[in-house]
Amino acid sequence: MTGRDIFSDASSKWTEGVGPNADIVISSRVRLARNIKNVPFPHMLSEDKEKEILDSVKYIINTPGFREKAGNFNFISLHVLSDLEKWVLVEKHLISPQLAQSQGQKGVIILEDESVSVMINEEDHLRIQCLLPAMQLNEAWTLTNKIDDALEQSLDFAFHKEKGYLTSCPTNVGTGMRASVMLHLPGLVLTRQGYQVFATMTQIGLTVRGMYGEGSEALGNLFQISNQVTQGLTEEEIISHLNSVTLQVVDQERNARQMLHQEAKEQLEDRVWRAYGVLSNARSISSQEAMELLSELRLGIDMKIIQDIDPKVFNKLMVSIQTSFLQKKIQTDMQSPQRDIIRATTIREILSKV
Repeated sequence: MTGRDIFSDASSKWTEGVGPNADIVISSRVRLARNIKNVPFPHMLSEDKEKEILDSVKYIINTPGFREKAGNFNFISLHVLSDLEKWVLVEKHLISPQLAQSQGQKGVIILEDESVSVMINEEDHLRIQCLLPAMQLNEAWTLTNKIDDALEQSLDFAFHKEKGYLTSCPTNVGTGMRASVMLHLPGLVLTRQGYQVFATMTQIGLTVRGMYGEGSEALGNLFQISNQVTQGLTEEEIISHLNSVTLQVVDQERNARQMLHQEAKEQLEDRVWRAYGVLSNARSISSQEAMELLSELRLGIDMKIIQDIDPKVFNKLMVSIQTSFLQKKIQTDMQSPQRDIIRATTIREILSKV
């Protein structure tokens, strides 16, 4: 893609780390679930029918009209990828874990700058996703909507005038939209305010998950906040609500960081410098420990405890140290102890260049 290898380059549009509230909001995502009218949902499809859908999408993205409106997309058929390559795409947040584990004729189309990916034959026929850095939900919705419109010129989506877009899971019926933000919230965690903040989310129609969405752990103090309700609200209302709540959480995180600075400055500085020391010198480190220490390093960078390190290094390392990405980089199967050694080496190399 644009002359680089998507499987060996850790960077994506969302890792750029530039935009509003980028010190706390890592990324903004909007995803639309769409299905083709009068075609069974993916779990009911034969492989031949799945392939028909793949071929249709592949044809559409290569038409001049689509490219002019939506941009240049690259088509990837998942059945020709190794399991390792599939999980690299998961680690870059370009496909879901569910799609990586699926059998049959599955695929994805990816915009050249990796800001948009469209999963084909996952839980729905199409899942259109835009992922941008920092607090850019409105921009992500605008881009996702443009791709949706471009696809709908060639595909007849299943739509009910009262229920909205029809989806495989009833919780997505309506707009079919899931909007989310990934937040770095070490202040709320360290001051033990996080539980109280997260407990209120379900009461206002939102949910909190880990960095890979449903069923994933909140490693490195990274939390994904997304809408639960897709019906009865417009897309703009969903985006506006999540925007409003996210800005409140951002303010709470900033207040928590200020509290740490005022009430536990020495202890905070010690945590940050210890994290930097371990990351800069460790010869072996697990992914969990690395994410925890990188979180503390990023906190120190954002609070100016550590100078002259670009905070974007955190975003790059979030991908570079993941299991599948490391194995793809080395081009060999590795057991956990070997991966921990390569992970530590990767971290040292990247930190030494910033």
